[in-house]
Order: sequence, then C-alpha cells, then structure tokens
Amino acid sequence: MAYSDFTLSDLEEKFGVTNERKELIFQSSPIKPTQWLQKELLDSKEMPIKSEKARSEWIVVPILKELRNLNAKFFTIYSGDNLVGDKEKGLQGECDFILSKDTKSYDISVPIFHIVEAKRNDLEEGVRQCSAQLVGAKKYNEKKGIQMEKLFGCTTTGDVWQFIEFSDKLYIDNNKYYLSEIDSLLGVFQSIVDYYKSTLK
Repeated sequence: MAYSDFTLSDLEEKFGVTNERKELIFQSSPIKPTQWLQKELLDSKEMPIKSEKARSEWIVVPILKELRNLNAKFFTIYSGDNLVGDKEKGLQGECDFILSKDTKSYDISVPIFHIVEAKRNDLEEGVRQCSAQLVGAKKYNEKKGIQMEKLFGCTTTGDVWQFIEFSDKLYIDNNKYYLSEIDSLLGVFQSIVDYYKSTLK
C-alpha cells in the first residue's frame, strides 16, 4: 500500500487511530503577506493551473517559502520525498510536501507537518492521504526516539485549505480556509510553527 491507498477505517483497523471532525482552535492573528507573496499569488491567477504540479509551483511553494522566511528558516521543505513509517503495514510512499525541523540534514530529520495536494480537487481524498502520512510521520519519529504530542497537516486544492491535528486521535477541522483570505491562512500556519518552536528544542 501507499499513503494514498489508506482510508480512515484502515488507520483505525491497522493502527488503532480513530478520527473525529471538530472545529480546531488556532491561537492565531492574521498576517499580511509580503509584497513578494502578493505578487506571486497575483501572477498565479494569470496562469492555467490545471494540475497538482502547477498548483504546487504557483501557489503552495510561494506560501511555504514565505512562512519559512518569516521564521528564520526554522523548517526545511521537502517536496516529493518518500517517507517510510511502517513498511510492513504499507505505511510508506511519496509525499507532496513535508515540513521538517531544520537540522541542516539532507535527509528528512523530524517531520512535523504534511501538505497533500487534493487530487481532482477532492478534499476528502486529501484528508485520508494526509491522515495516513501523519500516522507515518509519528512512526518515523518514534523510530528515531522522538516523541511528539501533536503533529499537523493539511490538504489543499490551492484555493481551499483544510487542516488536521494528530494527537490522541486524528482531528479533522470543520473549518476551511481560503486563498482569498491569505492573511488568515498565514496566521494559522504561523500558530502551528509557533507551537513547534515552543516544543522542539
């Protein structure tokens, strides 16, 4: 199996990970994008974004670069890398984007956040895949002796973003955030980065 093959029921059956939909509360304040990001997103509106690849290049990557620069390069961005969480149970595969605490390592060191591009603009499918990747990230970290109370992820169509928190179970946010409200979206991302800054030394 690959991450994209997992359902939420599979995660419960194979790993005992249950899920719940609820409103996630982020202690966030809106963040105005820099002029650079505003221009990047404005330019993206002129492009024929027809594929996940185009979406990542024109929308997702600029947002992640903005966030990384706002946080003194606290994390590294991995694109298209494989992450093996539990090979025997099929919890492995290529990930669209992994944010890992920056340890200057060439390989993924401490995966803290996953972003899944919703295939065919299907957020539900993206939620399933992102959830599997978060379980995989926890297994990956545990193999390295790293215990984390929470991991976060999101799935996106580029225009719509939906977040997931993985702690005692998978919490799938009832709220959705929109590219047209980029200030609020950046604020949520920043609150998550702030959480990791306070818990990872």
